[in-house]
Formats: sequence, C-alpha cells, structure tokens
Amino acid sequence: MAASNEKRVVVRPLANTDIDAVQALQRRCFPGIEPWSKDQLAAQIMRFAEGQICVEYDGRLVATSSCLLVDGEDYARPHTFREACDSGFIRNHDAEGDTLYGIDIAVDPSFRGMRLARRLYEARKELARTMNLRAILIAGRIPEYQIHAKSMTADEYTRKVMRKELKDTVLTAQLANGFAVRDVIVGYLPSDHESLGHAVLMEWLNPAHAPATGTYPRIARIAAVQYQMRPVDSFEAFSKQCEFFVDTASEYRADFLVFPELLTNQLQALVTADRPALTARRLDEFTERYVAMFTQMAIKHNVNIIGGSHLTMENHALYNIAYLFRRDGTVGRQRKIHITPSEGRWWGVSAGNELEVFDTDRGKVAILICYDVEFPELSRIAAAQGARILFVPFNTDIRSGYLRVRSCAHARCIENHVYAVLSGPVGNLPFVAGADIHYGQSCVLTPCDIPFARDGIAEEGTPNVETMVVCELDLDVLRRTRRAGTVSTWFDRRTDLYRVVYKRGRKAQEI
Repeated sequence: MAASNEKRVVVRPLANTDIDAVQALQRRCFPGIEPWSKDQLAAQIMRFAEGQICVEYDGRLVATSSCLLVDGEDYARPHTFREACDSGFIRNHDAEGDTLYGIDIAVDPSFRGMRLARRLYEARKELARTMNLRAILIAGRIPEYQIHAKSMTADEYTRKVMRKELKDTVLTAQLANGFAVRDVIVGYLPSDHESLGHAVLMEWLNPAHAPATGTYPRIARIAAVQYQMRPVDSFEAFSKQCEFFVDTASEYRADFLVFPELLTNQLQALVTADRPALTARRLDEFTERYVAMFTQMAIKHNVNIIGGSHLTMENHALYNIAYLFRRDGTVGRQRKIHITPSEGRWWGVSAGNELEVFDTDRGKVAILICYDVEFPELSRIAAAQGARILFVPFNTDIRSGYLRVRSCAHARCIENHVYAVLSGPVGNLPFVAGADIHYGQSCVLTPCDIPFARDGIAEEGTPNVETMVVCELDLDVLRRTRRAGTVSTWFDRRTDLYRVVYKRGRKAQEI
C-alpha cells in the first residue's frame, strides 16, 4: 500500500520539549524582538499548562498562544504588558480567576493565510467554556498604525478599523473572531514600534458561562413594599407593621425585601421638637432598636432586607442612611449621596461621599436612595463594580416627583444592563413637616430588549394602594444580553470622548 501524503493539523498544549521550537518561531514572527527565554516559557507551562497552546502542521510547530488566568476587573483599566504577564513568568496567574488573558500569539509567516490564528482563538474559547470562565481579554497590537500615526490618533485609527474604513493585520482579525474593543492603551508595550507602543484592549464574553455550583444562583426573587405611611403610637406598633411584610415576603420565598426611603418618619410624632430639623435629629434615638429589629427579622424570616432608609446622627451630622440587613445577620449601610433641596431645607441632612456595592448570597447589589438614581454616574460606578440589581427606596410627594425617580431608574437599567427595584410610600403623615403627603407605585424595572417584558416592567403595583409586588429576576439573562443583546450600551460608550472618574478617599478610579 502506498504511503499517505495527507498532512495533518494538530492543536495541542505546549510541552517543555517544544521550547526551542517556540523560540525559533517567535524569532521568525517578530524580527528584532527577543523571544521568551527558556525560563519564561518553562514558567508559563509549569504555572498554567492548559493555557499554553500550539498548532502543528505535518509535525512542525507553526503557531503558538500563551495565556494566564486573572480576575478580569483587575485588568479592565489601562495597564502594561509587563504587568499583564509578570515579565513573562506569569507569577500573577490566578487559578481562581474568572478571565483568560491572552499575552502572546504567533503564526509562522510561511503559514499565514491558513487561518491558524483562528484555530488558536477557538482553542482559547473552548478552554474558557471548559473552565466556565467569564471572558477572554487580549491587548492586541495595531501594527499598521505606524503608517497613519501622523494623521490620526490611535483611538481614531482603531475606530476606522472597526468601521472597516481601514484594515489592520491584527485588529481586523481579532474583531472577526468576536472580540469587542474596550479601550486603547497608551504605552502598553513601548518596544512595539509598529504600534507605537499602543495596544487595543479587547474582550470576548463567554456565552456559556454560568456561576459555579455553590456560588450565586441565577434566579433572585424580589419583593418591594408599597407602604402605607400612617401615624403610630409606639415603636412596637411600627415594628409589627414592618414584620407583617417581612413575614409575607418570607412566605413567598423572597430573597430580597425592599422598604421605602424615610420609612421611620412615622416615628417623628413620638419625638417632636421645636423645629423640624430637631425632630429629625431625634429620630436617631430609634437607631439602635431599628437596626436590632430588622437584623432579627432578616435572620428569623430568612430574607435579605433593605430597610428603607432612616435619619441617623453621626459625628454631629445628620445622614439619610439605607441599611442592608442580610439574612446571615450582617449589616451594610449606604449614605444618601445627593441631598434634595427639601431634605436640606427642612432637616439639614448631610451628603454621603461613598457608593457601596454589597456582596449578597444572590450576587452584588447597590442601593441608590431616591434622588441618587437621577444621577447616571452612580449607576455606572455600581455596574462597573459588579452590581446587577439596583435597589431604589424612594419617598415622593406628588406624581411628577415619582415619575422623575422612575424614569431615571429605567434609564439606568437600559444604560447599564441592570435591574432596578423601586419601593415607595403611599398615604399621609399630617404632623410630619416635610413629609406630609406621598405618591408612590413600587415596581421592578428591566432593560428594554427581547428577553425582557415588552415595556421593560417586570412587575408594578397599583398606584397609591398599600401592597407588595413580587417577581423573579433571571440574572443570567442580564449576562447573556449585555453583550449579545439588540444594543450593547455598556460596551458602546465613547470613552474616547468621556469617562467617569470615581474618587474614593485618596484613590481615583476610571469607569
């Protein structure tokens, strides 16, 4: 029988015996740039063997790819090649990381045109699917930029390639492989003279990713109270009214229960003073009992409770604070950041300065108290830190005030691909200055896209009637449609024109 002349293509992990061949390949691919050293290549194989991939053609090594695992949020902002790969030794490889970071890809010039790079990208994607990773990150070269550098910036060049007005050997191929541009990094690899040191940070989201067993479930059941404000004659009466809703939410197996902003204003009638501002400050006399009450209810009824908000004194200043009472007994706090004119005029409320994103047993959430949701930057910051549900306890007097909150909350859902849960009061408090009438309609809002409710409303109550709305939210749908939906508002932001810079203490973070 005659010997077969068929040539085989094999995609496989690298081995230590391939190191000499890898170095030779890299010299052919990148003349003038030193290849990885033997120690660096050995370290990569030792630390993450699955992530070092090669292509053989007829027994000859003709393409390679190097990767490591990272926490994607750590590399979602500008960084350098040296930082990304630890100077080639990948000691920063994180076995618990959620993102595959590609640090190198090389295809023998004699074998270009055979779509070997595509095989390597597909191998990376298969590895991401096998390991249930969230995404793949790469910082790609733009080698043809050197030709156009005098006439345009790297950002402009990148956008022209994205619009197919120009073609770049590397960037065009990466776009064709399903990667989306996140940013253009200046000074990523100064020795890359063709790209003038620039790199394009790109991301591919794994559509098959699902939270691992034992982490966050994909479904969260939400209950939002449409709460009747009425005078009470004791703290105990107020507690019984709240526990009715907590017990009901527990019967519905709710994961979260949300009460309205300024829930404890009912208690102002018990601590009246000469001026509204002094009465508001006296509400702090109930803080210890309020926290203890909801902490106990959260544990007893197995529900995470956003206890509306409560006026609290800290260091002689009055804050409007929303409390998260987790069902494991821990407590989180969010000060209101934007103070309405009436809060300042009637009670002298001070503004908080930090936005918290809370870990819960159903993923990360944030609390934007009423007026805070009318400022889009806060939602951007919360979403960038992983929040997928925005809880919005509100307190509005007339319909126009309510519609401002609701309309802005719905916009935040669309902009950031998150859910928003609104809880507000109804009824009157005739003897509470600054909070005497209320208009409210509690609701759960979603992005506006095909997988969600037609009008972007998952659930809503009848206006101005005491009730509670309950619905289930699919957190996986958010993940799947954030990139692959009809629009991708998060990724299509023009960060070349505008950015959000969030200051927390002395540190500033770009979003």
